[in-house]
Amino acid sequence: MFHCLNAWKNNSQVANMTISNNNSSQVMQQQIEKRLLIQHLRSITEALTTTAGSDVVKGLTQIPKTLPPRYFYDDRGSELFEQICELPEYYVTRTETAILQECASQIAEITQECELVELGSGSSTKTRILLDAYQNLGLPLRYLPIDVSAGMLENSAKQLLFDYPTLEISALAGTYELALQQLPAKQLPSRMIAFIGSTLGNLNPQECEMFFYQITQALHPGEYFLLGVDLQKPKHILEAAYNDSQGVTAAFNLNMLEHINWLYNGNFDTAQFEHFAFYNEAQNQIEMHLRSKQQQTVKLNALNLSVDFARDETIMTEISRKFDVETIKQQLRAHNLETQTVWTDKNNWFGLLLCQLQ
Repeated sequence: MFHCLNAWKNNSQVANMTISNNNSSQVMQQQIEKRLLIQHLRSITEALTTTAGSDVVKGLTQIPKTLPPRYFYDDRGSELFEQICELPEYYVTRTETAILQECASQIAEITQECELVELGSGSSTKTRILLDAYQNLGLPLRYLPIDVSAGMLENSAKQLLFDYPTLEISALAGTYELALQQLPAKQLPSRMIAFIGSTLGNLNPQECEMFFYQITQALHPGEYFLLGVDLQKPKHILEAAYNDSQGVTAAFNLNMLEHINWLYNGNFDTAQFEHFAFYNEAQNQIEMHLRSKQQQTVKLNALNLSVDFARDETIMTEISRKFDVETIKQQLRAHNLETQTVWTDKNNWFGLLLCQLQ
C-alpha cells in the first residue's frame, strides 16, 4: 500500500509537471506567433506561373539549353544546399562565416538601429552572427528574411524567435525580385539588405546590373547593402568545391529536374542525366550543367513541350562568377552604392562589402 501510495504521488507529480510544461510550451508558442509574420507572395506568384513556365520553354528550346537557377529551390533543394554548405570542399560558407565573426560588431556599430533584410535566407545560420552583434550593443532586433522555400523560412524563423526573445520577424516567401518590391513599412530608423553567400555570382553581368538597380529602389539614401562575393582563385580549388566527393552537389543539381517534373507534369529521368561542373577561365565563372547520358526525349505535359536530347548534350543550370574587389566596387559606385568597408580572409578567397546608398 505504501509503495502504491508513493507511486500515485509520483505519477501525480509527473502529470502536474507535464501539464505545467505543456502550458509553458503553449505560452511560448503564442509569444512566438505574436512576433512572427509570414507573407506568402501567392497572388503574385500565381500570376507569374505562365511567365515561369515560359522561361523553362525558352531555356529548353534554345541552343545550348539552359534552366534558371530558381528551380533549384524547392524544399528538398534548399535542404541539399544547406548540406553543401557543410562540405569540406565547399570553402565559401566557412570562409564567409569566419569573416562575419570578425566584422559583425563593426557592422552593427556602423549601422546602429537597423532592420536586417536578408535575400535567400535559408536556415539563417550566418544571420545569427549579425543578430548577436546587434543584441550585444543593446539594439532592437527586427529581421526580414526572404526565401522561396516557405517551409525552411517558417522553420528557421520559429527557431530564431525561440532563441532571441526580443526579435521580431516579418518574413516574405517568394523570390527576392518580388519581395524587394513588397517590403513592409520600416519600423526602425534604418535598414540593411544583406545578400551574402556569394549568390551574386549566379547572375550574369546584365542581371547583376538590374539587381543593383532593384537594391537601390528598395533602399533610402543613407541605408546599407551588405554583399558577399566569392573572389578569383586557382582552378583546382574552385572545381573541387562544385564536384564534392559525397555527391551532394550532384544531387542538388539533379533535384532541379525533379522539381521541374513536379511543377510541369514532366518525365525527366534523373538516372539518365549526370552532374557536370567546370571552371570557365575565360569568363571567370564556374558552370554547372546536367549532361544527357543518351539520346532521349523528355515531355513536360503542363507546358505542352517535348524536348529532344542528343547523347552528351547539356543543360546549363547555373553559373557562379568569381569577382575582383576593385571591379565590383566600381560597379556598385555606378549605382550610388558607395563601399564603406571591405573585409576579406587571410587567403583573399572571399570578400564582404558594406555599402551605403548615397
